Amino acid sequence: MERLVVALVAAHEEAERVASTVSALHALVDEVIVVDDGSRDATSSAALLAGATVLRASRRLGKGRAIEDALGRLPGSAVWLLADADLAESASLLGPLLGAVREGRADIAIAAFPKLAGGGFGIVKRFAARSIRTLCGWESREPLSGQRALTAYALAAVRPLAPGFGLEVGMTIDAVRSGLRVVEIPVEGLAHRPTGRGPRGFAHRARQGVDIVGAVVSRAMPGLPRRRRP
Repeated sequence: MERLVVALVAAHEEAERVASTVSALHALVDEVIVVDDGSRDATSSAALLAGATVLRASRRLGKGRAIEDALGRLPGSAVWLLADADLAESASLLGPLLGAVREGRADIAIAAFPKLAGGGFGIVKRFAARSIRTLCGWESREPLSGQRALTAYALAAVRPLAPGFGLEVGMTIDAVRSGLRVVEIPVEGLAHRPTGRGPRGFAHRARQGVDIVGAVVSRAMPGLPRRRRP
């Protein structure tokens, strides 16, 4: 029997926050599945103890490929909720996304964060928003938000997912081009672990930027095949 709502949580070395994220999501969905992307810490065990089903990659694949591989191994769901593992207790605030999709007001609902301290300079975010606008004409406030509810039909329309951190930008472009109804919903109180402006934060944003460029280029050139799982 197909499950009604499943949360799919991308996680990489989030042992400190994943348990509280899983616990918060249990109140919203029928099952929480944590996709552990090759973590070397206790992410998997913390998620299991919190009651999640865990799919663990033996090595880091990158967010998009890890989620794509997990979807290939999982049974269907009427509605999917994609969430990042570092939301902690604020994951309980994602209900409005599910409401918009389940009530037929959207095919994909994306959470818009309030302004958070500790972020970068917005360079990657602005590039992502401009790319989405250029390639499909849609104005995005939160092009990088990984908190998304979508129907099974919408998920099928945007697969295969873009590799790495290109997942969200690629998904939005593909969804709008497919004629799906995409909405962004402000969620007050939603918070994640800030990347900061230190060396680790800038390294993260550099990897993010490279992946987003790859997702954009592959969609800007129709003759270029989209990368699939090996």
